[in-house]
Amino acid sequence: MTVSITERLRGCLGAVSGLLLTGLASAAINGNWSTPSMLIAPLGASAVLLFAVPASPLAQPWSIVGGNTVSALIGVTCAQLIGDPLFAAPLAVSLAIGAMFALRCLHPPGGAIALTAVLGGPAVTSAGYEFVLLPVGLGSLLLMATALVFNNATRRPYPHSHQARPSHSHLTTDGKPTERLGVSAEDLDAALRQHDEFLDISRDDLGELVQEAEMRAYRRRFGQITCADIMSRDVVTARPDMPLREAWALLRRHDIRALPVIDADQRVTGMISEADLLAVVENGKLEGREAWFLRLVRPGKFSAGPPRVVGQVMPRGIPTVTEGMHAVELVPLMADKGLRHVVVVDQQQRLAGIISQADLIAALYRGRLEEQGAGAGRQAA
Repeated sequence: MTVSITERLRGCLGAVSGLLLTGLASAAINGNWSTPSMLIAPLGASAVLLFAVPASPLAQPWSIVGGNTVSALIGVTCAQLIGDPLFAAPLAVSLAIGAMFALRCLHPPGGAIALTAVLGGPAVTSAGYEFVLLPVGLGSLLLMATALVFNNATRRPYPHSHQARPSHSHLTTDGKPTERLGVSAEDLDAALRQHDEFLDISRDDLGELVQEAEMRAYRRRFGQITCADIMSRDVVTARPDMPLREAWALLRRHDIRALPVIDADQRVTGMISEADLLAVVENGKLEGREAWFLRLVRPGKFSAGPPRVVGQVMPRGIPTVTEGMHAVELVPLMADKGLRHVVVVDQQQRLAGIISQADLIAALYRGRLEEQGAGAGRQAA
């Protein structure tokens, strides 16, 4: 187990919160505070998944609600149609597993719920199909709702979802640049098919782990090349109140493509690029006197509008990196997410430098040369 003490304590606290609230709700509904009827034993197993491993595909909302409910339905049906529990119990669990696979809601406690529906005693047997709704259905919903609130309140996203794979920035069918020589999504799919066994991790999460392992291996081979080593330190910047015409002039004068925008404390508030300035005119929102430098570039696209300064059109919330970050971690940002410039900040979140795609290419090239030189030296020795 490699998770931190904090993560373990969070799982424990989540379980006690979820089961306590489910029990209190059960007591309030039934008016019996001594016996919380919705706290059946399998929900304890569900709590382990929901609060200790919420990223698991087995712990997602449809898994707990769908898996538990369909298992209860199958268990009750087997109990009523097959008189001998010795045969009804294993058949109920077997059919529940098959149904959960078919409905894509595999949830291990569902097997225990199917078993409970058959072997739960007179109280469960007499309840019949009411057992499916209460305690199983409503109890699962309450526990899942608590997990939804608790996990997100403790900054652990739930339901766990992976961002949809972005379409290629050039609207072509090419794969992501980092996949062309590395492990691709198709490689992962083929390996999982060959493995032919359910793994308690999603394909997307597995891909992220593989990519992180590849970057760690790269760092081990090429040494500690940090952002501070490769960044440009003499950075041309803009202010939020800088006129757009002046920003364009800076871009042209220094032959650069983007300007970090900083406030009076040198903290980065955004980024303004050639594309942003062109988009203003493309959308017909730039004042006439300030658009003279773009009239030849986008003829016929001009109309009067309010934006006059950088702060009105710059993208905000841009991604930044720290000086100590390894240069290889820039590869997914620039290669896959299409960033052409990445701003580097210090510990106080003030501007420290900027890294372009050219800077990254040069750093990786230099690292490769040094590795080959070291290898040649070992062979000569």
